[in-house]
Amino acid sequence: MADERWLVLGLGNPGDQYAATRHNIGQMVINYLAINSKFSVHKSKTLITDIRVAGNAVTLAKSQGYMNDSGGPTKALADFYKVDASHLIVIHDELDIPFNTIRLKFGGGDNGHNGLKSLSQHFTTPNYFRVRMGIGRPAGPQDPADFVLKPFASSEKKTVEDLVARGALAVERLLEKGLEAAQQEFNK
Repeated sequence: MADERWLVLGLGNPGDQYAATRHNIGQMVINYLAINSKFSVHKSKTLITDIRVAGNAVTLAKSQGYMNDSGGPTKALADFYKVDASHLIVIHDELDIPFNTIRLKFGGGDNGHNGLKSLSQHFTTPNYFRVRMGIGRPAGPQDPADFVLKPFASSEKKTVEDLVARGALAVERLLEKGLEAAQQEFNK
């Protein structure tokens, strides 16, 4: 798998008001992976930076539009770099797995996630890698749409920092060792 170009997208919404929300955990992982890099704005209105992982050129990306419209800019970026959907890794929040859990998979449905729905529509396939970051479901009657747009509780801060670091490691393992090995390590 060495010497291939990969596109790694962290889903989220733009602006400081969303930066620390559950919906932006994908962008938090991108920031962690890019700790020693500087982002620039690509003509697709996406923040990008390049790193290398296991001999692969990796473009880390954060859309500057809203998550529900992330497919268009991401597809434009993929076309620019000539990256097929099979070399796209999307990091996103996942309500249906417990908080502080990571699951990796290839393909599948969008499970009501509008960011994934937009990506699948623009790439005309759901067949791309996903790093699913468990944010859990709200306790009680809170609307899930409101829940994902709320910041993590201060009592969750340390756990979120660890989850983000493990999310970055999951991306690296996926690129280094492939899906099956990465799943064995993280899908516990």
